[in-house]
Amino acid sequence: MAQPIVEVRGIAKRYDGGVQALEGVDLDIPAGRLTTLLGPSGCGKTTLLKIISGLLEPSEGDVLVKGEKVTGPGPERAFVFQDFALLPWANVTRNVAFGLELLGVGKDERRETARKYIASVGLSGFEESYPHELSGGMRQRVGLARALAVNADIILMDEPFSAVDEQTRRKFQEDLLNLLNIEKKTVIFVTHSIEEAVYVSDQIVLLSPRPGRVSNIIRTDLDRGAGVDEIRRDKRYLDCVEDIWKELKEYLV
Repeated sequence: MAQPIVEVRGIAKRYDGGVQALEGVDLDIPAGRLTTLLGPSGCGKTTLLKIISGLLEPSEGDVLVKGEKVTGPGPERAFVFQDFALLPWANVTRNVAFGLELLGVGKDERRETARKYIASVGLSGFEESYPHELSGGMRQRVGLARALAVNADIILMDEPFSAVDEQTRRKFQEDLLNLLNIEKKTVIFVTHSIEEAVYVSDQIVLLSPRPGRVSNIIRTDLDRGAGVDEIRRDKRYLDCVEDIWKELKEYLV
């Protein structure tokens, strides 16, 4: 078996005031797959995601990316924030190119790369638009394009579809799967939705209530070759949703 691209070893996180968010988390993230962190509110999903990204230090344990210990953010990881985190004074092209600008990439190359990924997320024609002129779904597409533009191996997504309506959410899920089929990135994804987790994921990591621990790892084993439209009709999809709900429901009693 190939070495995982991300290895989480004995991660614990305690906040000031004694709140224990995570305890003893061990987890392997396979390369080129989408892994979702799923669990009840307050179980530490976003905390774990930020520790993997290097935005937050663990109280105990280590995260390894390609065998190297994480000590902070790195160019091999890109974060797509729940609240879009766009520059309000910059147009779409500048927002998408912002990470490249920080990396010192030349202006012409930045612009060319930005336009490529703007097109890949379906925003051609909006290159000169500003965030306030875009819908929530469009702003989130800009955030995804920005993450793709820096050519990071790993994309971390914190509830990226929670701020959009249900129709937009479903379309974005489909677009994400189709895009990742081309880009072959490793994605670590946080959501509260069981249906969304099963639909988009190759691997689902269930976390227990605080302090969050890995309670189960589920591999969805869905036939994505049939196309994203068929996934929700697949009996394996329906059974997986129901099995996860039964397990999570025990935490709500």
